[in-house]
Amino acid sequence: MSMENAHLCLDAGCAINARTLGGDMHGHEIKVTFQPSGRSVYVLPGTVLLEAAGRAGVILQTPCGGKGTCGKCRVRLVDTPPVPSAASVGILSPKQVEEGYRLACCTPVDAPLVVDVPAESTFESQQQILTDDSGADVEVSPLVHKRRFELPLPSSEDPRADLVRLRAILGDIDVSPELMRLMSAFLRANEWKGTAVLSNNHLVALEAGDTTDDGYGVAVDLGSTTVVGKLFDLVSGRECGVASAINPQVTFGDDVISRIMHVRENDDGLAALQASAVECLNTIVDDLVSQAGIRADEVYEIVLAGNSTMQQILCGYDPSALGEVPFVQAFEQAQILSASDLGLKVNDAAEVYVFPQIGSFVGGDTVAGIVAARLDRWDKPVLFVDIGTNGEIVLANGDQLLATSTAAGPAFEGARIRQGMRATAGAIEKVIIREDVDINVIGDAPPAGLCGTALIDAAADLLRTGIIDETGRILPADELPAGIPEALQSRLITEGNETRFVLAPAEDAAGDEAICLWQKDVRELQLASGAVRAGIQIMLQRAGVEPDAIHRVLLAGAFGNFIRRSNARRIGLLPQIPGDRIRFIGNAASLGAKLVLLSDRERAYAAQLQEQTEHIDLSLDPEFQMAFGMAMIFPTSDIDACED
Repeated sequence: MSMENAHLCLDAGCAINARTLGGDMHGHEIKVTFQPSGRSVYVLPGTVLLEAAGRAGVILQTPCGGKGTCGKCRVRLVDTPPVPSAASVGILSPKQVEEGYRLACCTPVDAPLVVDVPAESTFESQQQILTDDSGADVEVSPLVHKRRFELPLPSSEDPRADLVRLRAILGDIDVSPELMRLMSAFLRANEWKGTAVLSNNHLVALEAGDTTDDGYGVAVDLGSTTVVGKLFDLVSGRECGVASAINPQVTFGDDVISRIMHVRENDDGLAALQASAVECLNTIVDDLVSQAGIRADEVYEIVLAGNSTMQQILCGYDPSALGEVPFVQAFEQAQILSASDLGLKVNDAAEVYVFPQIGSFVGGDTVAGIVAARLDRWDKPVLFVDIGTNGEIVLANGDQLLATSTAAGPAFEGARIRQGMRATAGAIEKVIIREDVDINVIGDAPPAGLCGTALIDAAADLLRTGIIDETGRILPADELPAGIPEALQSRLITEGNETRFVLAPAEDAAGDEAICLWQKDVRELQLASGAVRAGIQIMLQRAGVEPDAIHRVLLAGAFGNFIRRSNARRIGLLPQIPGDRIRFIGNAASLGAKLVLLSDRERAYAAQLQEQTEHIDLSLDPEFQMAFGMAMIFPTSDIDACED
């Protein structure tokens, strides 16, 4: 294999050990910093820059699937750029190469790097706010906006009421009783001048002076495990801050079912869960306004996307019906709530837009993802897959949109794994098994456990070596096929009828215990991946689409952003299609929430997509249990991993 071809194989689904390139993967991990976000990650030597960016949450455009032919993942390497790959030289201009530009998909990391990411190279830059099908960009047009006004003073000739006078300038606006009580005094104290804050035709607030250049909104992805909030300037559309936190509801249970059961079994369960979510949102808002140097009362709107359970709990709607067959959600259309009634510490008149829901466990985060991915605008079959505690799947096939959810469980997030942990410092997040084992640990720290991506990596490579068979059994040393390297055989420990595989020996681990892949871990992985695989199979059958006909698989969500495509295919989590058809699109729910926050047309678009999408309830599908049972067996075939 040529060096150029080796580079092309080293992307997010790479199966080549960096020793092939002459490197030593047992050395320290290398720090890569991405600007302007300032996000940093540590990666193994030889890791392709595209994968490093994905781990940092920087989603680059890859229309060619990372083959080095489209040039869309162009980035600029600050300080001392490495020697450009043949693909970079062939795609970029000589001047760009001289200025340090490289293709991220073809640039391995061999030394610490600072990477400047142009806005046009990110996935998000593809999502334009449109007025029609022409594709033309438009100015930001949020529902919440401001208008400066100056009213004529009342006189004996013009004794009109204050509200009539205001409506003559602002139009037929609605004014709440609370604001009516303040309006007359405000107008007289400010010489009948000021700024009106409007949400459609609803008067949100009156402000002294000209504040038309100030106004902010927050887009929130309310996940079961993590919550992400982004602050936006509603005038320019500029992102002003990002904050995230672990959802404190995890103390009530790892998944939505455990939280639904908490509501069903405790009189104050719903109130406690709702208060927990509100407290988390207030913490995030406080962080955001601090970053931007503004006041909390300058936040006039919150747009929130989450799964059905998370959304209903935040709204204060009992989710108990989601815990029994038939699974029934409380609402379908978007909900508009008062921020102050919820206890959110923003402007007193601010509203909270909660995304529409498609059905039971296909909630607002999926609708937001469909908005972000423009799923109704593809002319070939496309699968949208958001892998987490629940696996949401949407199939776009011409005018047909089908959506479903599978209970993947928390294995992908490290829960129910013997030494599992979330993707935090000390977690093994990448495993490569060839002649021996190489691992990547978050934060370049001693390994303390493994997260979901490492679980997939380890299982996939052990399947390739023959140490795990297609039933998911880890074979003891005396049952291994011929040709297994001695270094790998020495990592097998059999006690009784169960065998485990050592990923990191005790002397290298953070504690005094070796980090292993246990037999129970493989069974949990089979349950999780089998649920998603069966869901995809049922969806394709319902639409009459063969797996080979899938034009794209769009992987969304934080977890989907980090998995390696070839390994996900090897365990059957994703269809057996070429890697260049599988794309990472990052936090699509957050992007969809942003679009709806910044454009009332996007809000109407979200409503349209919710109505257009047909919900498939797998719990009522007689074929699902059979498909699920079959899907727990690992695939016997394996597409060439280098194709990624």
